Amino acid sequence: MFDKILIANRGEIALRVLRACRELGIHTVAVHSTADADAMHVKLADESVCIGPPAAKDSYLNIPAIVSACEITGAEAVHPGYGFLSENARFAEILTEHSIKFIGPSAENIRTMGDKIEAKRTAKSLGIPVVPGSEGGVATFEDARRVARDIGYPVIIKATAGGGGRGMKVARDESDLEVAVSTAQTEAKAAFGNGEVYIEKYLEKPRHIEIQVLGDGKGNAVHLGERDCSLQRRHQKVWEEAHSPALNARQRDDIGGRVAKAMANLGYEGVGTIEFLYENGEFYFIEMNTRLQVEHPVTEMITGLDLVQEQIRVASGATLSLTQDDIQFAGHAIECRINAENAQTFTPSPGRVDAVHFPGGLGVRIDSALYSGYRIPPYYDSLIGKLIVFGKTRTECMMRLKRALSEFVVEGVETTIPLFQRLLAEHDIIDGNYDIHWLEKFLARTAS
Repeated sequence: MFDKILIANRGEIALRVLRACRELGIHTVAVHSTADADAMHVKLADESVCIGPPAAKDSYLNIPAIVSACEITGAEAVHPGYGFLSENARFAEILTEHSIKFIGPSAENIRTMGDKIEAKRTAKSLGIPVVPGSEGGVATFEDARRVARDIGYPVIIKATAGGGGRGMKVARDESDLEVAVSTAQTEAKAAFGNGEVYIEKYLEKPRHIEIQVLGDGKGNAVHLGERDCSLQRRHQKVWEEAHSPALNARQRDDIGGRVAKAMANLGYEGVGTIEFLYENGEFYFIEMNTRLQVEHPVTEMITGLDLVQEQIRVASGATLSLTQDDIQFAGHAIECRINAENAQTFTPSPGRVDAVHFPGGLGVRIDSALYSGYRIPPYYDSLIGKLIVFGKTRTECMMRLKRALSEFVVEGVETTIPLFQRLLAEHDIIDGNYDIHWLEKFLARTAS
C-alpha cells in the first residue's frame, strides 16, 4: 500500500479522495491554485503545495508543477479525481517515467477509450453493442451523406475528441446534414483543436444508462450495476440514480456481465464507466470514462463499497478481492448535483458563502467542500456539492430526498436546490418515466 498520495484536483472530489486515503492510513498531499488556498481539502491534508495562479491551465493542468510537487513531498502516487488530468494519457505516462503511480488505468487504455471512434471499434470487438454509425471520421459532406443514407435519419454528428455536448449536432433529414456537419466540425476545432467528426443513428427517446466496472489489470473485473443518468441539461448530468427505473435484474445482469467480461479481456485497471443509450430494450455503447465518475456515490450506497479505496488498492498492485457473486445490491439511491447557479437561468453564482447547513439523518450523504465563510471562486466548474440519499425502495428514497432538500441551506450565493424541489413535484419523475430529452423540455415549458 502507498504511504503518501498526492491529490491532483480540487473541491468536493479532492476532499472525497482525502477521506478515503485517511481511512486507509495514507498520508495526503493537496495541490492548489492561489484561488484555492483556503479550500477545505487544503486545510485537511497532511501537506499542501501551491502549483500556480487561478487559471486551470496554469495550475491544475500544469503537469510539470504537479510532478515537482510529487518530488518535493515524496508522494508515491497521484489520484487525479475526475476532470482536469484524469483522462490525460500523456500525464499518466509522465508520472510513470518519474516512477510515480497514476491511480487509474494504463495510458494505453486511456488513449484507446478517449478517442470516441477507436473506443467504439474496441467496444464492438469486445462484444459490447454499439450505436449504428460511421466506422471512423467523416471528412467530406459526401461521406456524411452516404453514411446517413445507410443508417437512416435522424442522425447525430459528434466530435471525435468531444465532450460536454460541444461539436454535437442533429440532422433530421438530408437538407439539415451539410449545415450540421459543417457546424459540428467548426465547434469541434474551436473546442478541442480537432475538427474530426463522426456520425451515429440518433435515437429519439433513449435513456442514458451507465455500467460501473472495477478491474485489477490482471484479467479480473466485476460490474457494480447501473446508474440512470438520463436527466441532463445540455448533455450535462443533473440527477443520477441506481438502480434505473427502466431496467430489471435480468437486463442488469446481462449487460453488466458483458461489460465485465470485456474489461477483463482488456486488462483494465481501476474503476471505469461504460455509457450506453438505452431504447426499446436495446443498449448502444456511446463512450467509456476511464476514471471515477461524479456520480459514483450512488453505486457506493447500493453496494456498500468504497470505490476510491478500491481504486487505490488495485493501483498498489493488489489483486481484485471481489468476485461477481460477492457484489450484493440493496435499496435505491439518488444523487442531485448542487451547483452555484441560478435555478432558472443557470447563470453561475460565485461569491462568499455566508452560511451553510447540510441535511442529515438516516440515508443522507453530502459530498461537499463548502463551509461558512468560504468564497466560491469564479474560475472553475460551478459544482459545489452532491446530495445523495438512500432508501429501501425508490419511493422511500424520493421522500427522503424531498425532506433533505428542504433542510439544505446555502446563504450568500444562488444554488440549483429549487430545481430539484420542482422536479420532485413532477409525475414523470415520481414514476421514473423520463429520457435524456425530458429535462430540457421541462425547462423550456416552465421558463418564466
